[in-house]
Amino acid sequence: MRPLSLVEPSGRYLSFEEREEIALLRAKGKGVREIARAMGRSPGTVSRELRRNAATRSGKSEYRALVAQWKAQESAKRPKVAKLAVNDALREYVRERLAGRVRRPDGTLADGPTPEPWKGLNKPLRADRRWSLAWSPEQISHRLKIEFPDDESMRISHEAIYQSLFIEGRGALKRELVACLRTGRALRRPRERSRNKAQGHVTEDVVLSQRPAEAADRAVPGHWEGDLIIGTGRSAIGTLVERSSRATILVHLPRLDGWGEKPTVKNGPALGGYGAVAMNAALTASLADLPQQLRQTLTWDRGKELAAHAAFTLDTGTKVFFADPHSPWQRPTNENTNGLLRQYFPKGTDLSRWSAADLRAVAYTLNNRPRKTLGWKTPAEVFHEHLESLDQAGVASTD
Repeated sequence: MRPLSLVEPSGRYLSFEEREEIALLRAKGKGVREIARAMGRSPGTVSRELRRNAATRSGKSEYRALVAQWKAQESAKRPKVAKLAVNDALREYVRERLAGRVRRPDGTLADGPTPEPWKGLNKPLRADRRWSLAWSPEQISHRLKIEFPDDESMRISHEAIYQSLFIEGRGALKRELVACLRTGRALRRPRERSRNKAQGHVTEDVVLSQRPAEAADRAVPGHWEGDLIIGTGRSAIGTLVERSSRATILVHLPRLDGWGEKPTVKNGPALGGYGAVAMNAALTASLADLPQQLRQTLTWDRGKELAAHAAFTLDTGTKVFFADPHSPWQRPTNENTNGLLRQYFPKGTDLSRWSAADLRAVAYTLNNRPRKTLGWKTPAEVFHEHLESLDQAGVASTD
């Protein structure tokens, strides 16, 4: 056997003396947090050590310092063969969830745009990108546990997927699949988000502070957040996201007749497709099929596209409230969803070219991606549960 090394590691890693101390305190019946306080380590460090490096040969988990030291050294050996490089089934599952084709609800393919060849540049936001399922590595990692509960070979961390994409020479996933990530960047780098401009058409009775308290509680369904994503040539797509289930509806806003054919008339109708009248009509049509209990309020930013919100509320019964100026965090669900949608509708592209069927295909794709905040359920599954609960309540009330 290769001799056990007791060389003192860096302070980031546990030493053999620390593992001996963990073993002694554990034998005395001390808990994880008590051991962590005694050693000056994080409870997470102690918890992972007990879980990963305990001896299991006797059929039960028992922590021994020598066995733990040997296991730690074995797992630290480098280089290791990437799990995705040797597990064909796992690699295909990851690749399909990253780069799989977008389909409409009826199963037909939605082709999307035809992008330029991938060049590996770190500026993907100003050009078309290929539409794909585009699950995030974290979504893929946690969904594996749900779909393969008894197959331990179908397990991989989200960081391992990121490294297979970002690090050359791993031999598992093709480098160009980084374009299927939400940001699409070839390098890891944070991005500054834009700030919304305040508008002056909001009255005191529709500011966010007047919104019912239950709207802030995500346990109550029927409260929506909305906004526009803007493209070139004054093109736009409306986005609606339900706060509880994170279900997404994309609002088709086609340009009106006469766009680009005659000069703009001051104070005339907005032909770009998202003037106040056109916006009200499109939002009303998008929410018309939902029961009233699932369309109680709508929180919007201060854009003038909802300047006629009073008429919208009168027509639909959905109360509109506006976030404070420069406060996108007051619509967090919608802001996050708009970030996801930019993978399909990048900035600097013409959004008017996409049909209502194309928008439904993208919404269908997002609504069937598992979400961490939903316990790795999909928005469609959670929204369907809300609809079923309303149906059951209706049947019970008639008995």
